[in-house]
Amino acid sequence: MAKQEVSSKATKKRKNAGAEDAAANSKRRAVASTAAEAEQAKIEELENQIAESRKHYNNIATLLSMLNVGNGSKKPNLPVAVALCRVFSRLIAGGYLKVPKGATEQEEIVVAWLKERLQEYQKALLQIIRHADSSSQITAFTLCMRLNNVRAKNIPGSETQAWTTGFFANVFEALIEADGGDALRDEFMKKYVLAHEDIRYYTFVQIATYAASERDIQVLERLISILSQCDSVPAQDHQFGNFFTTPERKENGKKNPLFSVNAHKKRAQDAWLAVLRNSLSESQRKALLRLISPVIARWFQRPELLMDFLTDSYNVGGSTSLLALSGLFYLIQEKNLDYPQFYTKLYSLLDADLLHSKHRSRFFRLMDTFLGSSHLPVTLVASFIKRLARLALNAPPTAIVTIVPFIYNLLKNHPTCTFMLHREIRDEAWKADIEADGFEDPFDPDEPDPTQTDAIESCLWEIETLQSHYHPNVAAIARIISEQFTKPSYNLEDFLDYTYQGMTMTELGAEEKPSFKKPPVVEFFIPKRIFTGRLLDEDGGVDTAPGSMLRELWDFS
Repeated sequence: MAKQEVSSKATKKRKNAGAEDAAANSKRRAVASTAAEAEQAKIEELENQIAESRKHYNNIATLLSMLNVGNGSKKPNLPVAVALCRVFSRLIAGGYLKVPKGATEQEEIVVAWLKERLQEYQKALLQIIRHADSSSQITAFTLCMRLNNVRAKNIPGSETQAWTTGFFANVFEALIEADGGDALRDEFMKKYVLAHEDIRYYTFVQIATYAASERDIQVLERLISILSQCDSVPAQDHQFGNFFTTPERKENGKKNPLFSVNAHKKRAQDAWLAVLRNSLSESQRKALLRLISPVIARWFQRPELLMDFLTDSYNVGGSTSLLALSGLFYLIQEKNLDYPQFYTKLYSLLDADLLHSKHRSRFFRLMDTFLGSSHLPVTLVASFIKRLARLALNAPPTAIVTIVPFIYNLLKNHPTCTFMLHREIRDEAWKADIEADGFEDPFDPDEPDPTQTDAIESCLWEIETLQSHYHPNVAAIARIISEQFTKPSYNLEDFLDYTYQGMTMTELGAEEKPSFKKPPVVEFFIPKRIFTGRLLDEDGGVDTAPGSMLRELWDFS
């Protein structure tokens, strides 16, 4: 009974302690709420006093001291930052930051003091953008955009300057370099760049200036991300109207570039060029090469400016070279760019390493596009056919099953090359010499120029050789060259992604195990003994049954 009383007392103590903690927490929340309300009331009072009279301008310094942005603080006082934005917006709109004509020395001092406080406030906002938490970064950036917009509207003739060389340049730099600023940059893209055509224009201007200096890999990644999202190129008859500001159609007597499609393209072109001229990583270079045709080249008024970047990318080698040629082909096809060495460079990429590369399927897809024109010289096409056939002799089966249909399609598109299939020798004396001494292939595999290899004078003996390939699938597909060309073409997508696993599963059956009518045996004669041979039988004679292969290779005596 005593134990039950002690337990009951302990339970009551715990309940009382819990109730006391809850009451304490409630009291702390009430005190914090009261303190926040008191602070908010003080901020509003200081702000209202500034609006009422110039004699309360010192309240601006008081509010600045309450911002809490020094010493690496991650939690700035955002209500104070918002109040200061309203204060300076009213001062700028009212013209209080300009020295009036005939102003006294005292008035000039006041204006200079206000400008200093404005700069101090702007630096505080930039510090918040760079180092504060994500929510504070977004709030500070919004205040910066609002402040800059007020300045551009209310200072005559300074709209373009405010967004190109003024405070916005510092804001953009802080935005790019902000610590953990992914959410901020997403906000910037969705609510400003993609939503407002003037902000997009000024962003191009800032990127061109900012990327003109060498930047590190991480910063370049952020710039590429911003530019790649601007993939909607305005048509020539586009009517601009989605503005964050309210620009005039004429500025200083000239047409405002914000209403010009060519001006937007020029700014985007400069921005992309500034990024492309930096020291890019391999992954960034590949990503940019993939963007050449869908995004980058569409902004360029002078696509030939991309030549240096594409040429440098080709010299990198590997899959980067292939992507560079893809960009060049787009410029040749869509922008009428003249690049006479294109097919020579493509021909040089055809080597044994390519057929073992993981990028093999991509290469054949692109090469199918590059060689799709029926107006290519027959000597050029013959060189590609012969080079592929020669490489097929040492290629893996998964590559050969792609090469043969690819050659078939080329022969169908270029019937003149079919002489390489059935080249008959009518001179009997020459034919006798060839049968006796053999025939030297006129094709020169070491010639870098595909128009000078004499491939059209050769024949496709390599494909006939593949008809005796050890893999039955390869041998079967190689026989299509010896049959009548009744099929219009083969769909390369059916062959491009072949793998050893796929070919094995096709042979064995992917869904069910192979079934055999009769179990296979390892040897033709089944031996009676494993380790010994020529044993005496029951009658004393010698066992003459064939021995095992194991006994022939090893001596067990």
